[in-house]
Amino acid sequence: MTPEQATFLLNEIYIPEITNESKTTRRIIEAVPADKGEYKPDERSMSAWALASHIAGSEVFFLNGVINGQFVRGDGAVPESVKTPAELGAWFEENHNKATARLKGLGAAELTRNIDFMGVFNLPALQYLALMTNHSIHHRGQLSAYLRPMGAKVPRIYGGSADEPIEMPQAQSA
Repeated sequence: MTPEQATFLLNEIYIPEITNESKTTRRIIEAVPADKGEYKPDERSMSAWALASHIAGSEVFFLNGVINGQFVRGDGAVPESVKTPAELGAWFEENHNKATARLKGLGAAELTRNIDFMGVFNLPALQYLALMTNHSIHHRGQLSAYLRPMGAKVPRIYGGSADEPIEMPQAQSA
């Protein structure tokens, strides 16, 4: 990948996508009922709270890793003071926005440098942004499937949901 390609991808593809996806992530996190955080659809599943915290914290972790050129365990951990889905959504938005602003300042050399991911991957920094997005979408889908059994409404994700339909514009008459 050339430096020009990396800069183009960051500014024209990844930043807009990351920004848009983060809004959906916050809606899903905040849809979790505050009193149902321990809900699990199966004993092997993460609880709703653990899953929501994992999604929020891992996005901040990935962003900080790309920005800092290294992944550090615990970077992006949700503070213990965050106790409710509303607080988690606010924490996520604040930390995600700060990291995204810093991400915008990376140069081509920083975007194309390889970063070791705990001995599992060694990829150019930019590729971790796609990995982060896919990881979040995967877990966000899991969390959204928890919502109705918990008695919550499912927010729109990539279109309307039964609980939050998209209003279609009415056809203009000629």
